[in-house]
Amino acid sequence: MPFRRFLPALLLALATACAPGDEAPADDGPAPSSATRLNPMIALHEAGQPVFGLYAPSPGGGRARGDQPPPPVKDPSDRAAEALTFDAGDFVFDGSMERDVEAALPAFTAFAAAMGQAGATARTHPFVVKAAKITDADRTAREAARQLDTGVSGIMFVEVESADEVRTALASMRWASAGGRRPDADLTAAAAYWDVDVDTYRERADLWPLNPDGELVAWIIVETPEGLANVREIAAVPGIGVLWPGAGTLRQLFTTTGEDGERTLDEAAWENSIQSVLAACVEFEVPCGFPAGPDDIALRMDQGFSVFVMGWGDAGFETVAVGRERAGR
Repeated sequence: MPFRRFLPALLLALATACAPGDEAPADDGPAPSSATRLNPMIALHEAGQPVFGLYAPSPGGGRARGDQPPPPVKDPSDRAAEALTFDAGDFVFDGSMERDVEAALPAFTAFAAAMGQAGATARTHPFVVKAAKITDADRTAREAARQLDTGVSGIMFVEVESADEVRTALASMRWASAGGRRPDADLTAAAAYWDVDVDTYRERADLWPLNPDGELVAWIIVETPEGLANVREIAAVPGIGVLWPGAGTLRQLFTTTGEDGERTLDEAAWENSIQSVLAACVEFEVPCGFPAGPDDIALRMDQGFSVFVMGWGDAGFETVAVGRERAGR
């Protein structure tokens, strides 16, 4: 592949074997076609196409800036109307629950409901949301279930540092009948956003690619020294939908402050950390994600990244346009 020239020689020499004892993806015949897919991101993966998405529009509120009052809090219906003004994205991303799922879930639930009332579905605007850092398997399972019950199509697990944490993440998104830890619950809202009946939702709400017919995706971020050290064993766990280098967090990791107070980024080390995650993605054939901008998305696509998330606004819109043109979409 042409992007291999960007990888250090050591990374190019990595072996290509899955970790022993991990579950292999099921082979239950051909996967659903793009016409029957409930999750358009998976259809794009299966077609070998890149995937582009934006953060949801800001909910407003927050801190005052200087002499200016804080921005007003937006009504969920206004946020939904704003989100629907952009139709070139493949998913809607929400990072509000990273620090505290329970505290942020009500606002997200109201926004998701407003999106549905405005005519959005998981087929047109699938949600991917951030989860809190994995510290306890019971908590992760409980919180992931509540997020999934709103109708989201994917969950991004942050600061993942080991293969065991990946397995905890994947189990939290699967029904007990599939070997997971997701309890059955009131699935009315989830089925409504997916635009299917509850029985169909229950059948299709399994994890891709472990289940080729599944419509849920798990995203894993590596963004700590421990995660980087274990990136190959992390990537080797079957069932990851997209593996990401946490580029922003890693930038801070490789930034130091001098005696003069000047902050300096070790750009070579930062880029090497990004490329180490990409190398693991390539080795274990996992889609790799990156938070690109209009100036670097072409480079990142050439390197082999295939899933991109951008901030809401003109720069994000431009990035999606550049990426889609380069991909011929």
